[in-house]
Amino acid sequence: MPPPPGPAATGAARPPPPTAGDELRLTLVLRRRSAPAEFRADLAGATRPGPRRFLDRDEFRTRHGLHPDDRAAVERFARGHGLSSTVVSEGGRTMALVGPEPRVLAAFQCERSSLAVHGATRRFPRTGPIVPPELSDRVIAVLGLDERPIARPHVRRHRTPAPTDVAYSPLEVGGAYGFPTGTNGDGQTIGILELGGGFAAADLAAFFGGLGLPAPTVTVVPVDGAQNAPTGSVDGPDAEVDLDLEIAGALAPGGRLVAYFAPNTDQGFVDGLSAAVHDATNAPGIVSISWGGPESGWPAASRAALEAACEDAATLGLSVLVAAGDQGATDGVAGGALTVDFPASSPYVTGCGGTRLLLSPNRTEVVWNETAIGEGATGGGVSEVFPKPTYQGSISVPAAPNGFAGRGVPDVAGNADPASGYQVRVDGEAVVLGGTSAVAPLWAALVARLNQALGARVGYLDPTIYAAPADASFTDITSGNNDGYSAAPGWDPCTGLGSPNGTQLLSALARAQKAD
Repeated sequence: MPPPPGPAATGAARPPPPTAGDELRLTLVLRRRSAPAEFRADLAGATRPGPRRFLDRDEFRTRHGLHPDDRAAVERFARGHGLSSTVVSEGGRTMALVGPEPRVLAAFQCERSSLAVHGATRRFPRTGPIVPPELSDRVIAVLGLDERPIARPHVRRHRTPAPTDVAYSPLEVGGAYGFPTGTNGDGQTIGILELGGGFAAADLAAFFGGLGLPAPTVTVVPVDGAQNAPTGSVDGPDAEVDLDLEIAGALAPGGRLVAYFAPNTDQGFVDGLSAAVHDATNAPGIVSISWGGPESGWPAASRAALEAACEDAATLGLSVLVAAGDQGATDGVAGGALTVDFPASSPYVTGCGGTRLLLSPNRTEVVWNETAIGEGATGGGVSEVFPKPTYQGSISVPAAPNGFAGRGVPDVAGNADPASGYQVRVDGEAVVLGGTSAVAPLWAALVARLNQALGARVGYLDPTIYAAPADASFTDITSGNNDGYSAAPGWDPCTGLGSPNGTQLLSALARAQKAD
């Protein structure tokens, strides 16, 4: 991860002053129009067990979307500084400010420095931004000033063959996890957020043809100018994109896939997730995210803006599945401090940890940890930002490294070890991939099939799965560690509640529906 914004950034240099011809586009994320108690009431209504009454996107926009007074205040501010303003999303409460860079920087009393990141010059705030008094109680975040990558894909390629290695098709893993028979995700739409790379139709055709399945038609939604842009390198972000699409498409072949491509910046991540959550045209009911970064590396305002989009999703009845990270309990931070990955640490998403799954001669499943050979380990731990949620009230979560009583991560798990990885196709090449990136789309496909079987969306998943009978709905993983925490009976900060037993989980959800 790049260093956080500020003058202490290593290698930072002050760039030449911007010229009047340079244009800058910012995203302003604004507060909800409703009072916090009103919003919480709707959010709480979405977490009751059994059949649920979720707000649709039109209701959400009317009740909790952008307030006209806040829009007018931003428009006045923009005019006063010679900038243009437009509403990007009424429901997501985002507005764009565009104008010559010197004016934009002056409006928010901001100066920027530059830093070389992977051979490219990226600029970020050296001072500011400062939200002026007339907007300070209306604006959650000002995004678009920081060009540095905020997240990394949680995908791993197997590089050190051993006699104990295995590789599975997604269908074999779905069978091992008891995905409900007689379901294929029909009628469900899975949104997949990507922050780089792309896919080629030829790869999908070859992969799905090899499984005896028709290739899915993937709807591409560009966000902030990003596109489906394959790099042609198996070792780049294409691996993430193809892994996501091929696992989700293979395990929910009757569903629709919508890929939201956004830039890998805090602005791109927030705009991309908001686009998926508030997309009334494609209307995904499930969102899979395989990207993230250390919770401690997120600027507070950017983290708050992304968290607001996660809350929106929960209130709308969307299930958001997020990879928990591939660098063990430290999430790869300098100095080795224990840190969880965000947005997997959001209480409004389902964090997905990783296991090593062996199906023969006898089925065994342990915590994924291949750090000894440089191939990563599942993320997991305790948030230092988000408090322990009510749905985790009955489980024992250790204190966070700073002593905070935080939210435990992950919630669930699935096969992620590249040494027991997935046979997929990327850039014309058959490869074996792993990482918790595989677990988010795997769970997204399972949720699609649960929704189909139930005839209703399970929506915000966490309160439901923590109330489900864990001994039947999950395989408890009790062996292994992630170099910070150890597996144990019940929930633990390596694999959460465990890997799924889809058929039993469906039965538990159906019983809950009848009891409501």
